[in-house]
Amino acid sequence: MLEFTLCNELLADEGWSLAEQARIAAALGYCGLELAPATLGAAPHDLSAQEIADLRAVIEAEGLRVTGLHWLLSGYPDLSITDPARQGRAQDVLVKLVGLCAALGGEVLIHGSPKQRLRPEGMDDGALISHLAAFFAPVAEAAEQNGVIYCIEPLSRAEDNTINTVAQGVALARAIGSPAFKTMIDISAAGQTEPPVAGLIREWVPTGLIGHIHANDTNRGAPGMGDDPFPEIVAALVNSGWNRPVGVEPFRTLIDARVTAATGIATLRACERACA
Repeated sequence: MLEFTLCNELLADEGWSLAEQARIAAALGYCGLELAPATLGAAPHDLSAQEIADLRAVIEAEGLRVTGLHWLLSGYPDLSITDPARQGRAQDVLVKLVGLCAALGGEVLIHGSPKQRLRPEGMDDGALISHLAAFFAPVAEAAEQNGVIYCIEPLSRAEDNTINTVAQGVALARAIGSPAFKTMIDISAAGQTEPPVAGLIREWVPTGLIGHIHANDTNRGAPGMGDDPFPEIVAALVNSGWNRPVGVEPFRTLIDARVTAATGIATLRACERACA
């Protein structure tokens, strides 16, 4: 049976406390929360050990767990992983976020954050992969030391001009050469860039280079809010033997965040039942 975890930013944006977010997610059948660090405060990379323990306890009190972190640099608009003048602090923050994820009990970090990863002008694909591999090498080392997986997220070309396809994410992972650094499949982005997503899952999951799946529609809603073929996508996950939580990550709401979260997991569960 697949596990589903809920990305928390839509609930946080509506003003729900972390305890309330966990309570809502638990009532809907999610196994955990996938946290956007910016929802935890202005400087989540500098949270104290006690503050982290308290956050973890709030979520675990509702019977859930922190499954990971995503949207890592959304709270850091001045940072960049591609601009040499701003890379140093970005690297420091990301290493600390790796530690935060592990201390919260999370297992995976998803690096999207398109505004902080614009391709330097004139840099070709080969040079870009080398540039990013050098940047991420210490981050991957920190992930390995902390027992977590760090994933570069391929984003749609409407958002980003660095890593847009799973193959590009795999190329970066192979260039880094760490078992703790992988890529992932965001169903919305992949559905816009290189459909069919079910085919991507069948092709890439068996390689071991896919560290996470985000479930969302190409219209940026939750599963069930659009026309994406989720029965085929979920069947591909089941048949591939996927055994990690799938993050439900809508970017817009249907009525409100709770209804959106309910729609997402209900659609995915219905598709999973159809596979049985």
